[in-house]
Amino acid sequence: MHELAGLELASFSSRAIAFAIDFAIAGVLFLGGLLLLAQIANRFTPLGQSNKHFDIKLNFFENWYSIVYLVLFFGASVYLGNGRTIGKRVMGIRVVSIVHHRMGLWHSIERALGYGASALEFGFGFLQYFIHPNRRTVHDRMAETIVIREKAR
Repeated sequence: MHELAGLELASFSSRAIAFAIDFAIAGVLFLGGLLLLAQIANRFTPLGQSNKHFDIKLNFFENWYSIVYLVLFFGASVYLGNGRTIGKRVMGIRVVSIVHHRMGLWHSIERALGYGASALEFGFGFLQYFIHPNRRTVHDRMAETIVIREKAR
């Protein structure tokens, strides 16, 4: 925590825009993956059985596989980028652990799971940014992280 002293915290708007960018990328990749699976399934469907189809819903949050996908996507993005997802890179912000030097895999997955907790009660967990002294939301506190503005290179 002492290493973070004096660093500028990320603004709410930069965090929200980064999240929207990452969510859009997750959606495009999810849809692309489903379309690819549908093409593969159609290729191996025997003639005469073309009226059979897979029951795959294309909406997030209404099925188990899309929620698992989102948790894995956001967790892997934070872990592989060491706190910088594509959206966070664009916005010049970064997630850092307040207890470790590098974002661990479990930290990243835990933070991704925390997005669900932040979304509960009409998104009040995200709005806690405005009342917490270190601008930490529910998912930040769950994973022991903080979001900072990256220094210009």
